[in-house]
Amino acid sequence: MTAETAHASDAELPDLPFWKRKPLEAMSAEEWESLCDGCGRCCLVKLQDEDTEAIAYTDIGCQLLDDFGCRCRDYPNRQAQVPDCVRLTPEVVRTLDWLPPSCGYRLIAEGRDLYWWHPLVSGDRDTVHAAGVSVRGRVAALEDELPLEDFVDHMVRWPLRLPKGAASRRRKGEAGRARSA
Repeated sequence: MTAETAHASDAELPDLPFWKRKPLEAMSAEEWESLCDGCGRCCLVKLQDEDTEAIAYTDIGCQLLDDFGCRCRDYPNRQAQVPDCVRLTPEVVRTLDWLPPSCGYRLIAEGRDLYWWHPLVSGDRDTVHAAGVSVRGRVAALEDELPLEDFVDHMVRWPLRLPKGAASRRRKGEAGRARSA
């Protein structure tokens, strides 16, 4: 989202998708929820160093994470079951430094565009998995399956990185077609 489109109305820019013409605060509940790409990275357990406050990701999923579908198994009731589950709002998104760099909420809050594999761009909920961005096949255990003292042995860096090719704004093969068009 550029400075020009950040405050444009729907009538002024009808051909732009909603995430390019609306600030987070102006999105409907349906639009807001659709910004989630379904990667599951934010549902990985994170550890915080008590001294430095640094955040480290683990390959351990929240107890409610469906590690194949990469979605919450009880999204409507998640905060009752997992009290430290963070409810994302525009204000919260702008203050969290642990959201993955691929997160649609984070990207839009930072004035950036969604990646090619995001379901809103690709039109397919499976492209997030095909691009290797989701946690599918990478979750070692759910948090209620391991003793707390083992969590530190599961610290990983991959949730803060994009897989090779996923950072590209276009799918392989589309770049050549776009140039020749």
